[in-house]
Amino acid sequence: MTAAVASADRLGVRIGERRDAAQICAIYNQGIEERIATFETEPRTETDILAWFARGGPIVVAERAGEILGFAAVFPYRARPCYAGVGEFSVYVGRAARSQRVGQALLAALIEETARRGYWKLVSRIFPENVASRRLCAALGFREVGIYQRHARLDGVWRDTVIVERLLDDGTSVAADDKGGG
Repeated sequence: MTAAVASADRLGVRIGERRDAAQICAIYNQGIEERIATFETEPRTETDILAWFARGGPIVVAERAGEILGFAAVFPYRARPCYAGVGEFSVYVGRAARSQRVGQALLAALIEETARRGYWKLVSRIFPENVASRRLCAALGFREVGIYQRHARLDGVWRDTVIVERLLDDGTSVAADDKGGG
């Protein structure tokens, strides 16, 4: 990934580092509080976020003047070896930085970095009413595959999710065939 240089007024996007965990945690906890982007209900700690770095999927951050404005992360889709090139992603932008194309910069950088690392597909699930996230994904080439009905409960209420995916390569990769167990 080519790192953008952040000046005092310019947005920079780079690979996240462990030192970013506290700011990532604060942004993720905003998302938990708002109940529009995750089924999680318990706030996370910096230690929880540090564990993400051990999972191996990239985390990218957007920053301006040293402040993290948002992050995008990829997590393993499934444990089976045949899915090693499929990543499940999340994008979170802090309240103060929304509607400033931060999410677009993050997701574009995440797509580039995961493709560079050999992933062939990114997937996610989005609440149907999270129109901003659905538009972001559509703008960057994701397609809506379907809807998981009553996927889980949030605050005692069944919630659906929209499934999105984007292929990152042209299908000629043999990595999937080498993983075995379809």
